[in-house]
Amino acid sequence: MPANITADQVKNLLGLEPNATCGSVRLSYVSDRQVAPGGLPPPFDTGRPIGSALYFMLTPEQPVKLHRIRNDQLYHYYLGDPIEGLLLLADGTARQHMVGPDLRAGHAVQLFIPGGTFHTARLAGEGRWFLGGSTEWPGVVPEDVEICDAETLAARFPAVAAQIRAWPEPARQTVSAPRKA
Repeated sequence: MPANITADQVKNLLGLEPNATCGSVRLSYVSDRQVAPGGLPPPFDTGRPIGSALYFMLTPEQPVKLHRIRNDQLYHYYLGDPIEGLLLLADGTARQHMVGPDLRAGHAVQLFIPGGTFHTARLAGEGRWFLGGSTEWPGVVPEDVEICDAETLAARFPAVAAQIRAWPEPARQTVSAPRKA
């Protein structure tokens, strides 16, 4: 990665736009193949694309907002600084994971997020910017996404309430729908 490339340059080159949950985003793939209504169990029984993928960029001003999607999800590291992810598990516990380039330091270049898991992420390292991807299956549709605030989740996950409250909330931003590549 060129040391002098900036977050704004990467956003412009990839056509990333502000997003409600994940910093700046561009939808890069939605399968043309669909699972027909009734072909999957609830909550996907209304039908879905087989899969979807997107680019996302985090900056100090645009971390991942606390949210969950119904679908299984895999984060991928591409460029920039690492991120620290917080996953709130169904059993009331939390797990933190580093996603980034330094395998010797214990970073992962992929992070699996089970469907229905509330999660957030923030920059680590030098904290300039992170470029990653997310692949989802089945493909995500808008009703699969649920945004939540820290206080609601702190009440729901009291054993990790302090951890939840310590995570940054993104600044208010203009949000647009991701566009397909």
